[in-house]
Amino acid sequence: MGYPMAGHLARAGHHVTVFNRNRRKAEDWLNDFPGCLAETPAEVAGNADVVFACVGDDPDIRQVCLGSSGAFDAMQPGSVFVDHTTCSAQVVRELALEAGKRQLQFLDAPVSGGQQGAEKGVLTVMVGGEPSAFERARPLIQSYARAVTHMGESGTGQLTKMV
Repeated sequence: MGYPMAGHLARAGHHVTVFNRNRRKAEDWLNDFPGCLAETPAEVAGNADVVFACVGDDPDIRQVCLGSSGAFDAMQPGSVFVDHTTCSAQVVRELALEAGKRQLQFLDAPVSGGQQGAEKGVLTVMVGGEPSAFERARPLIQSYARAVTHMGESGTGQLTKMV
C-alpha cells in the first residue's frame, strides 16, 4: 500500500525519497512517479521533516526505525515519523518513547481501505501521538486519505483500528 500512498504524495508536489527492502519495487515506483531512491531507511530520513513507513508487522517497523541504518539514527531533532503499519499498540508506544528520547515525534497511523483505497487516495487513517506532530503530518496524509482523525496519545491509532 505504500507504493500508491507515496505516489499520491509525489503527485501532490511533495519531494519523495523512497526505500524498499526489495530494490526492484523502489525502481518500479521511480518509473511511475517523480522522486529519489534511497539505499537505507537512514538515507531516506536524514534530510526529511516527515518520514513515512508502511511495512508488514512489529519486527519490520522495529527494523526500519531502530535497525542497522534505521531511520531514527538519521532523523533530525523535531522531525516526525509516521508509521502506517498495522502493528501492536505496545510496539508503537515503545517506538514513540524511543523517538522522544531522540527529540523526534512519532505517530502511529494505521490505515483502513485496502490497496484499492490507497490507489484511489481515499484511505481512512486513525492517528495516535502528539497533537503538534499530527498537525504537521495531516496535510501530507490528506494527499492519500479521505479521513484523517487524531485519536489521542501514542497507541490509540492502533487500538482504534483493532476495534
